[in-house]
Amino acid sequence: MDNEMKDHWNEVYDYTDIKTLGWYEDKPTPCLRLLAKCNIEKSDPILDVGAGASTFIDCLLEGEYANIIAADISEVALNKLKERLGVRKASKVKWIIDDISKPAYLYKLEKVAVWHDRAVLHFLLETDQIQTYFSTLKKIVRNGGYVIIAAFSLKGAKKCSGLDVKNYDSNMLMENLGEEFHLIEALDYDYRMPSGDIRPYIYTLFQRQR
Repeated sequence: MDNEMKDHWNEVYDYTDIKTLGWYEDKPTPCLRLLAKCNIEKSDPILDVGAGASTFIDCLLEGEYANIIAADISEVALNKLKERLGVRKASKVKWIIDDISKPAYLYKLEKVAVWHDRAVLHFLLETDQIQTYFSTLKKIVRNGGYVIIAAFSLKGAKKCSGLDVKNYDSNMLMENLGEEFHLIEALDYDYRMPSGDIRPYIYTLFQRQR
């Protein structure tokens, strides 16, 4: 695990009100809309990579999804999410503290039906980090499974939370995923931060064909 990155995100979540973070959403509407297009059962495993303290997990539970995996490099973030959910709801989620760029546990997971990532991939800058991200994804997303990735678009910010980011478009994501993944939808989305500023994202939904 990258201890410097872990410490950075633990500090961010330790000292910042969740609702003021530059990626906070009361309701993750674009991701939920893409999830609704996935032909899955409520019992199928959904992995949220970089769950942080996102409300996506709350919405999955409200939607009665029963096989939810929340992963993040920051234990502080996941603990805040658990606290918000409460003991009963939190017990319905599998929690994993791991670094997607150097995974110790994620690549050992059973096959998942959905890989969900909002605003994690774009923090990986080194070629080996990006390759590890996509090789882990390909290892654990099942045949016919879905991939939802939301990242800063080419028009988007070049930094976030004091860190440099790598911007994407749908073609770049397709190139990394390879021919076994089919693009179902790509949409540009202007996210309004709690501060009122706008951050352009690219949202994508892929399905694995083989």
